[in-house]
Amino acid sequence: MKKRDFIKTSAALASTALLPSSIFALTKGKDRLRTAHIGVGGMGAADLASIASHEAVDVVALCDVDQSNLDAALQLHPNAKTFTDYRDLLSQMANEIDAVVVSTPDHTHAPASLMAMEISKPVYCQKPLTHYVSEARAMRQLAEKKNIITQMGIQVHSFYDYKLATLLIQSGIIGKVHKVHAWSPKNWGYDGPIPKGEDPVPSNLDWNLWLGTSPERPFKEKVYHPGNWRKLVDYGCGTLGDMGVHIFDTPYNALALDVPMTIQNKCRKPNGFGFPENNKVTYTFPGTKYTAETLTWIWSDGPGAPSKNKELKLPNRDELPLQGAMFIGEKGRLLLPHFMELPRHIVDGEYREIDVSKYDPKGSLGTTKNDYERDAPKHYHQFVDACLGKDEVSAPFSYSARLTETILLGVIAGRFPNKTLHWDSKKALFKEEEANAFLSGSYRDF
Repeated sequence: MKKRDFIKTSAALASTALLPSSIFALTKGKDRLRTAHIGVGGMGAADLASIASHEAVDVVALCDVDQSNLDAALQLHPNAKTFTDYRDLLSQMANEIDAVVVSTPDHTHAPASLMAMEISKPVYCQKPLTHYVSEARAMRQLAEKKNIITQMGIQVHSFYDYKLATLLIQSGIIGKVHKVHAWSPKNWGYDGPIPKGEDPVPSNLDWNLWLGTSPERPFKEKVYHPGNWRKLVDYGCGTLGDMGVHIFDTPYNALALDVPMTIQNKCRKPNGFGFPENNKVTYTFPGTKYTAETLTWIWSDGPGAPSKNKELKLPNRDELPLQGAMFIGEKGRLLLPHFMELPRHIVDGEYREIDVSKYDPKGSLGTTKNDYERDAPKHYHQFVDACLGKDEVSAPFSYSARLTETILLGVIAGRFPNKTLHWDSKKALFKEEEANAFLSGSYRDF
């Protein structure tokens, strides 16, 4: 099934909601927000808890393909209606929900979110926004067309450390930036053989609905669900699509970047099943007012990342943080660890103290003391308040779709190791024709 047909089908399934779309489009003036949650296990459980912690939220619908996840969520929200198929939820409860939270594996992000947006529901969707570049563009366009409130789940976007780093860079603390290094040693890749045979599907799992629009495949225990799907090309986006989104976010936002011009991934040959366990992706971006004429961005992931580099050398022989980003500018460097650590200013091989009051004299960034329990819900509450007309979101699909597109272009480059791909943003096509086959995919009928 083609994506355009899926969207039409989604709209038809939701045809029980015959009210004008403008009634759905905004929830301004309402005192409470009725939320539906698609995916309530793992990160979905955390999303549910954070959204529900807002005093104006009523959780009215829960959906998961795993009955164990659904039962656990229902214990916390016993008045909510439950579903295993998000299509049933959206078609049957269109008049009873105000916003939708999508916390499924990556391959279901776009199908569920697009269907929700077709009936003009605000959507909070986990990162990465989509599994395919074409989906990211479709989600952005539909959100803008319908003027829908949206937010991608990158909680650190609302943390003090990251807002401070953005302010410092945009205030010129290291001048024009010409290079960014970003890294994570996490390994959401799989270099092993494709598993053979099949195992009995657990009684609590609807395997057909878990697969959703992705190709049909026999169930194998401990290979796909729960958790390991991130490693596999049909369902996840590898380490780049997981940690990369978080670590890219602040430099990408601070430097006001758009999508890249070229992408190259140094990795092993593709095996058609799992992502490479080690990737080194080099992007070149067109310049902005915060960068040199062009910007080079180097992402490294997997065991041992990043490799030693003089541009990453720290004063006092300090060790690099396990994960993070380094901005390299004409007047020095700024290190941004991931996460819950303040940025560090480096000039001529020495740390320089950062006088925050010079850059934030009114204290508009808020408290400088890290508190994860306090700060983690902020990104979610921002979405709720925006739906109620009391705030604005900071990571709408207009922004996060471009960030996701950038991430996914690096993932696609992994299909063509060591080859430089040239991206035409206006045409949404690669110069290298063979790479265009991976910008989209067919949707399975299920």
